[in-house]
Amino acid sequence: MGELVVTEFVTLDGVAQAPGQPDEDRAGGFAHGGWQAPLVDHETGEAMFAQARSMDALLLGRRTYEIFAGYWPTAPAEIPFTALLNRVPKYVASRTLSEPLGWEGSTLLGDLAAEVAELKDRYDALHVIGSLDLVQSLLRLRVVDRLHLWLYPLTLGAGKRLFAEGTMPAAFRLTESVGHPNGTLQLTYEAAGRPTYGNLAA
Repeated sequence: MGELVVTEFVTLDGVAQAPGQPDEDRAGGFAHGGWQAPLVDHETGEAMFAQARSMDALLLGRRTYEIFAGYWPTAPAEIPFTALLNRVPKYVASRTLSEPLGWEGSTLLGDLAAEVAELKDRYDALHVIGSLDLVQSLLRLRVVDRLHLWLYPLTLGAGKRLFAEGTMPAAFRLTESVGHPNGTLQLTYEAAGRPTYGNLAA
């Protein structure tokens, strides 16, 4: 069985909403869209692509899929991600779309639990990028094998958080930690079952 790998970009206070563009996601009156862009440089960009290169297939929630489908099919060829994202099979988890948006290689999923298990059987590395609502569902299903977290040195005080209320209790093991000159931390965690508990007063 393959791995399901989640990549998220988060602030120190856990916000992961609209990192790339000002109008990416205004839900809840979010006014900080594009917060990641000033902190992406050549070094971190290369590290992100190195992580993504293992991708055999891409799984996205509806909102992230619509953003990607509106950009990557005609993105500049010199961006390394362009060829990768346009080449791999893409799967969309959505309760509102009746069909994908025409991005070549896209398939709309039905039953998430059953089809994700099937995709993990089919591919060695099934990647998820962004897609916060979808990630919460995947964590509840306990099918996430690895988290690539990019932690940025800023706080926003508002916005959708990666680990919001209702997140399933789970344990993770840190397998990689890289600090970049711009203050960004590149963290990789592997799923390690459920939390254990003790008593510090004992």
